[in-house]
Amino acid sequence: MTAKTALITGGTSGIGKATAELLHSRGYRVMVTGLGDIDGAGLPGDVIAVEADAGSLTDIDQAVDQAREHLGSLDLLYLNAGISRPGPIESIDEAAFDALFNINVKGNFFTLQKALPLLNEGASVVFTVGAGEGLGAAMTAAKGALLPLVRSMAIELAPRRIRVNAVSPGLVNTPAYSKMGISQDTIASWGEGVPLGRVGAPADIAEAVAFLASDGASLITGDNLIVSGGIGVHTRPM
Repeated sequence: MTAKTALITGGTSGIGKATAELLHSRGYRVMVTGLGDIDGAGLPGDVIAVEADAGSLTDIDQAVDQAREHLGSLDLLYLNAGISRPGPIESIDEAAFDALFNINVKGNFFTLQKALPLLNEGASVVFTVGAGEGLGAAMTAAKGALLPLVRSMAIELAPRRIRVNAVSPGLVNTPAYSKMGISQDTIASWGEGVPLGRVGAPADIAEAVAFLASDGASLITGDNLIVSGGIGVHTRPM
């Protein structure tokens, strides 16, 4: 049986890395993109890691070319790359605004566009959307722009049986918090405000992505899977 293939953007740390490790353990051939010390990411040896800026169309072209060379075609495209620039409207300058949309929206859009020829019939596309509310108007706008894109692309790609969905993590303990100087004790304390009593782990989101990529989700498209431990559940329509 031919192994399934996956391309994961933002796959060298946190949620993307956990997803790469999980899919690899389940027999996928995996390629990830990222920035920084990609060779030191600690991924399994046969996971292909390519340095690419998700906001650069040149880098996106090169990454898709690498995927074509190493994987041939794709069963999963996981668009996980993104940045966070939280803050009130007064604190957001043009550079921060442009960065949010260049990577979170433009970068994801063009990665999907350029990878389309590689997607097998019946393939799965998953976007990481996540929360924008409470993080400022610019973050909310950049995150919110992805959900209409998911729904539109789900309809557009349905004739090829390509499913397009989003996963929206709640509070997840990723290395980004450590880089911000936030202690593990502080992160653990946030779990007191989560109905299920804990902050999420990258592996929790990886399992959700793996499900959306699986045959078990074969009738799910245009949807947004919220993995938050129940945060905000009382505000959602039934």
